[in-house]
Amino acid sequence: MNLEQLAEKELRKDEEEQRILSGESSASVLAPLPGGPPLDLNHPFYDVARHGIVQVAGDDNYGRKLVIFSCCRMPPSHQLNHRKLLEYLKYTLDKYVESDYILVYFHFGLRSSNKPSLSWLQNAYKEFDRKYKKNLKALYVVHPTNFIRVLWNIFKPLISHKFGKKVIYVNYLSELREHLNCDQIVIPSEVIRYDEKLRASQKGGPPRPARPPPPRPPLPQQQFGVSLQYLRDKGNGDLIPLVMRQTVLFLKQKALKTEGLFRRSANIQVIKEIQKQYNLGKPIKFEEYGDENIPAVILKTFLRELPQPLLTSQIYDQVQSIGTVESSLRVTRCKQIIQSLPEHNYIIVKYLICFLHMVSQESIFNKMNPSNLACVFGVNLIWPCKGPATLHALPPINMFTELLIEYYSQVFSARILPNEVLP
Repeated sequence: MNLEQLAEKELRKDEEEQRILSGESSASVLAPLPGGPPLDLNHPFYDVARHGIVQVAGDDNYGRKLVIFSCCRMPPSHQLNHRKLLEYLKYTLDKYVESDYILVYFHFGLRSSNKPSLSWLQNAYKEFDRKYKKNLKALYVVHPTNFIRVLWNIFKPLISHKFGKKVIYVNYLSELREHLNCDQIVIPSEVIRYDEKLRASQKGGPPRPARPPPPRPPLPQQQFGVSLQYLRDKGNGDLIPLVMRQTVLFLKQKALKTEGLFRRSANIQVIKEIQKQYNLGKPIKFEEYGDENIPAVILKTFLRELPQPLLTSQIYDQVQSIGTVESSLRVTRCKQIIQSLPEHNYIIVKYLICFLHMVSQESIFNKMNPSNLACVFGVNLIWPCKGPATLHALPPINMFTELLIEYYSQVFSARILPNEVLP
């Protein structure tokens, strides 16, 4: 028996085990994708995108985009053009591969009826050239099986040692949570149910994840993960939070022309240490780190860890509908939406967008035009009340953010507040 036949045999065994554990019949039907399809009916990739196989789920804690591939969303092979699936995956990744990103692969649901051919997998690996691999920081394979291990042996001659080090096997969702904030990930309900039954089926069961300790009160000087009001009260009434003020000041003075500003990640341990120092009230001197990406990541991290989004969840639905507004009226609509923000939020948003507008004006050097900045900052400025923003929610968020940055002067011209601060 050759490796290809062995892979097919292992897949059929996996399929039977998954079917038994999940309680599905052999002719189970995909559940409808929550939130509807991510693309317009007339989009050339609609027939692939409507299944929800590929999702983009915001950023991880260090500003790296999370791209999700869910096998359980793949219909039978005769209903899906696998070549077009590959093109759609590349189309999706093309928006993010210039920055650091992470892939999460949910293996559950891959069956002999919906799996691509081995030749397709081989061609896919070859087509994902250095452009896609260089900024991939990790590939998480969730619920790996013997089929995955056999497949790895088949492709091992093609896979570079450097790429192989990026592959991380994750047996349970609880293990994935040790690496990523799963609140940022759209995990299919089928995968969650399978994980629960897989855990229960283990002899004695794997150790239950420890119950999270009750939330501790914030430190007196804490800067991350606390509300804007807390920061204002502890900061002698300063309207602009310390982290934002210091990162913006440094970047404005030292990094406006840095190519790819905000699109690169930084050393995770350094970021954690700076957060710790900030929370302890220790002074931070970014000059000492010699990396302009560090304050850029710190700024994004600060925004992402706010208990409530800076743009507030109250305007989320209005932001989502921006694409339905006639293009000539969108700036006016953005202005109306922004005017409705609470005063403190408005001042901070204006401060931040003013700075991002400055960054965009140097795009000939830094390559960060309003559209690129919006892709980076949109999901850090607003998110829904429950769960992460789904793939089809990102375009209106990015459009709204891009309009704020590009038309900063028009959007923020009408509302002048006392004690306003600009970068």
